[in-house]
Amino acid sequence: MVYRVCPSATATGPNELDAECDRGNERHRGDLTIRSGVNAEGHLTVSISDTGIGLPAEGADLIFDPFHATKPQGTGMGLTITRSILESYGGRVWATANQGAGATFHFTLPTGAEARA
Repeated sequence: MVYRVCPSATATGPNELDAECDRGNERHRGDLTIRSGVNAEGHLTVSISDTGIGLPAEGADLIFDPFHATKPQGTGMGLTITRSILESYGGRVWATANQGAGATFHFTLPTGAEARA
C-alpha cells in the first residue's frame, strides 16, 4: 500500500519535483528527502520533502479535494486518491510549507493490531 501512496505524494502534489524547476530567473535541480519513523502512538510516519515550487499561496487547504488541479495537465485526483487510500487503512495525510523552498507531505499509518485491512 505504501508503494501506491509515495509516488502520488511525490509526483502529483502541487509542489511536484520536476527534474528542474524555475526559481525566478534561474533553473534549479530539486532535492527530495524521505524520512520515516514511529510516532508516540506507535504509528508509522513518513515525511516526503522537496525543494520544488511549494504549496499554492492561495487554496493550499484545497489540494486534497477532488478535481482541485494545480497544474494545467492535472486531473486533481492524485492527492484525493492518496488520502482515500491512507484513510481506508486508518491513516491520515497532510502537507506543510517548508521554510524556504518546497513543501513536505506527511502521512501516518497504524501498525499491528489496529491497522485496518
